Amino acid sequence: MTERKPAGMEWESWADQQVRRAMERGEFDGLPGAGKPIPDIDRPRDALWWVRRKTEEEGVAPLPPALRVRKEAEEARAAAVGARTEDEARRIIAGINEQIVRTVKFPTSGPPLNMMPFDVEEVVAEWREKNAEARRRLEEQRAERAREALRASDGRRKRRWWNIFG
Repeated sequence: MTERKPAGMEWESWADQQVRRAMERGEFDGLPGAGKPIPDIDRPRDALWWVRRKTEEEGVAPLPPALRVRKEAEEARAAAVGARTEDEARRIIAGINEQIVRTVKFPTSGPPLNMMPFDVEEVVAEWREKNAEARRRLEEQRAERAREALRASDGRRKRRWWNIFG
């Protein structure tokens, strides 16, 4: 495309001619995305579509720090209640509490956090309650399986010759 547009030729026809020649030379062959649909072609465009795409590609959080910490706090509480051990639940809550305290002490741009750190003992009590219920259900399932196995084994029980008479 280093050629200059000839005088008297329209821009559109000249550009079309350049594209056609490049296609004939194979300059468009093997480009990334060739033969694939254009991503997000069916989504409505807004003025900042390119900013959203760039933040997604770069993994940048578009939320202000306070809102990000609030969201992480909700996720951390749910993770702590669903943790495998009490120590793990305590560690999760301690980690998010540090972030909450740091965000409250050192305000950043955006809305204020207005959130207190979680009460570790309250979350652990909720964890214990959830796990006690899960343990109770597990014990009930084990007991039921044991009863079924006992019923099944009663029918197959062999009688010994010395128990025949007595």
